[in-house]
Amino acid sequence: MSTTRSAPEAMTVSRDVELTSESGRGPRERPASMIGPGLLLLIFAVYCLAPLWWLFVASTKTLGELTTTPGMWFGPDFHLFSNIGDMVAYDNGIFLRWMVNSVLYAGVGSAVGTLLAAMAGYALAKYVFPGREVLFNSILAGVLVPATALALPLFLIAVKAGLVDTYWAVFIPSIVSPFGVYLSRVYAAAAVPDELLEAARLDGAGEFRTFATIALRLMTPALVTIFLLQFVAIWNNFLLPLIMLQDGNLFPLTLGLYAWNSQIQAAPQVRLFAIVGSFVSIVPLIIAFLSLQRFWRSGLAAHAVK
Repeated sequence: MSTTRSAPEAMTVSRDVELTSESGRGPRERPASMIGPGLLLLIFAVYCLAPLWWLFVASTKTLGELTTTPGMWFGPDFHLFSNIGDMVAYDNGIFLRWMVNSVLYAGVGSAVGTLLAAMAGYALAKYVFPGREVLFNSILAGVLVPATALALPLFLIAVKAGLVDTYWAVFIPSIVSPFGVYLSRVYAAAAVPDELLEAARLDGAGEFRTFATIALRLMTPALVTIFLLQFVAIWNNFLLPLIMLQDGNLFPLTLGLYAWNSQIQAAPQVRLFAIVGSFVSIVPLIIAFLSLQRFWRSGLAAHAVK
């Protein structure tokens, strides 16, 4: 069969190859086609970052400058660090106590919750036992139940157990994550090969050792996702501490800042402290996301190679 091209056809092909090699883009990747999606992403970015920008700007002002200067721009002087110092010193340093409580609730709770979700998801994905699908569907139904519907039952259980107004009243419900179990099962079924588990068993590894040394490492991207979702959910949790806690020394940041905000009429300076505290409270979340995002990238790269 002849593969000779006609002169006009050969010129067209050579021109397309030349244009592609010069621009470094395919024929469908035109700069004009990126304007719409880029503009839409820019609008969403501004929408999401505008409240954070206002919070940062307001934290650098004095109490009087909050109403006398434009809300989205800085005042004459930069008072952020002095405001943080005044806030930390207010009420015998109660803010630091709230910060430590939030770190304990969110850090320890999300770590324990992630481990439990990983164990449950791995078992549901890799073991066959009677009632497995019924159990999984029951856990999946828990994802659909709103937290407000569980508030009253949890409070009544805590009253019966004598846990009200203790750390355990907030910590124990926080370690349960139905969505984490669901995500762990889906990821374990896709990322942990059965052949690798069988090879480990033939080498004499027990079930727990196989899970700890093989499955957990392969499930790292999913576990980081579960940890961050749990961390953010517990850190931002307001309703559960509100109904469980009465002692101010046990409050997390969310409930403590709410208590400050309710005192604005009696103590106007607390308004500035509540704003500065809200800004400081988002810093641990930013640090957590920035420090753990490399695990997502490594997980995506590994599965792309596969």
